[in-house]
Amino acid sequence: MHATTHATTHAFESLTPDVVLDALASVGLLGDGRLQALSSYENRVYQVHLEDGRAVVAKFYRPERWSEAQILEEHAFSAELMAAEVPAIGPLVLGGQTLHHFGGFAFSVSPRRGGRAPELDDLDVLEWIGRFLARIHTVGAAKPFATRPALNVQTFGIDSREWLLAHDKVPLDVQSAWERVSQNAINIIATYACLTGAKGQKDSKNSENPDSIAVLRLHGDCHPGNILWTPADVPASAGPGPHFVDLDDARMGPAVQDLWMLLSGDRAQRTRQLGALVDGYEQFRSFDRRELALIEPLRTLRLIHYSAWLARRWDDPAFPINFPWFGSSDYWQGQVQMLEEQVEAMGELPLVA
Repeated sequence: MHATTHATTHAFESLTPDVVLDALASVGLLGDGRLQALSSYENRVYQVHLEDGRAVVAKFYRPERWSEAQILEEHAFSAELMAAEVPAIGPLVLGGQTLHHFGGFAFSVSPRRGGRAPELDDLDVLEWIGRFLARIHTVGAAKPFATRPALNVQTFGIDSREWLLAHDKVPLDVQSAWERVSQNAINIIATYACLTGAKGQKDSKNSENPDSIAVLRLHGDCHPGNILWTPADVPASAGPGPHFVDLDDARMGPAVQDLWMLLSGDRAQRTRQLGALVDGYEQFRSFDRRELALIEPLRTLRLIHYSAWLARRWDDPAFPINFPWFGSSDYWQGQVQMLEEQVEAMGELPLVA
């Protein structure tokens, strides 16, 4: 069974270049006609050149994904980070507002920032990123989100699994195997108190300390594509080093969520990378080593959530075009294999830093 497209028109199909330019004009930004779509599947993001010579980035939010209150919490978090001189790129305040509405869409406008992908095989770069992640988390720990969801076994694991099965997204020839291994994985992840939302619950993976690992406001999706790097020898208004973009997935969770996606390679390579990240991190904020046991559970949750994310978005024309392999038996058999590997990985000793 392959996922199929819907006959109905998706909301983003009405977001034409003219609508984008008219939306910007509605907040006093006049485009000169040059508009470039940037890489984004969840939302629609455009770089727009203005008549006054500036360039901005306009982000049109996917309808019905976040509430207005949840989007404004993201904007407020960005503003807190920028006020603390953390190099996060947040929306401009236009007419006293960061969130605007036009043509049935909610949108925001941010300054354009250049940069390239960080060189994650350079331990000095990782240490630099670690320092700024600690500063993000210092701000993030100051207070919790009120409306944005947490990253936990329910939101990423159980809800995703139940939706996929209820909507018959897993082919019958793979369904029983995927159903079994995904449930097995979720059962293991549910033994970690901080991934169930429990407070003060005994963590079965660290019996000598019954306190639950702290959760705080995170970037949430801190993969290399969401970090722009400006070399020290290149002039930039925001200064050299890392600049964090796209807080769209900001939510509550353990600090290590913002570190593990920057690790790659074999165990020895990941250990070195983690050591550099934590060395930088601890120049500004202590890091709870118990969280290292969460890396493989968090990776497993991301696998399950990613399948559900693709399936839930399949009526968006951009998804069948960009993910043509999704939904086939081969895809799901690959998921079964990866989840089996993750079950094994969750039983191994965690990385050390």
